[in-house]
Amino acid sequence: MAKKKILLVDDEVELVELVKIRLEANGYEVITAFDGNQALDKAKKEMPDLIILDLMLPKIDGYKVCRMLKFDEKYKHIPIIMFTARALEADQKIGLEVGANDYIIKPFEPEILLSKIKNFLH
Repeated sequence: MAKKKILLVDDEVELVELVKIRLEANGYEVITAFDGNQALDKAKKEMPDLIILDLMLPKIDGYKVCRMLKFDEKYKHIPIIMFTARALEADQKIGLEVGANDYIIKPFEPEILLSKIKNFLH
């Protein structure tokens, strides 16, 4: 069975490496992007099964990336988990309004992230 492919988007390189190692240890293929432009390019080229998306990104913020993918017929089926330090209810509300399927606040519990991923992919 092919590995499920996850696009991990965050501008914090150390965090990306840590999360990538954890996801790969759980059998996922992980593609990374470090800004909004890369996120859109890789989402369109790689067609991931799920996207973990930071909000505060260089070039294009996570809200816009999410909205652009969710309003495109080709990509709207891809689940997007917002992954951010922005913990205000208003931020979460906007995330869900632009099409995010879930919202995880950093710092996060790896088990919670893994269980949310499993819910979307299995």
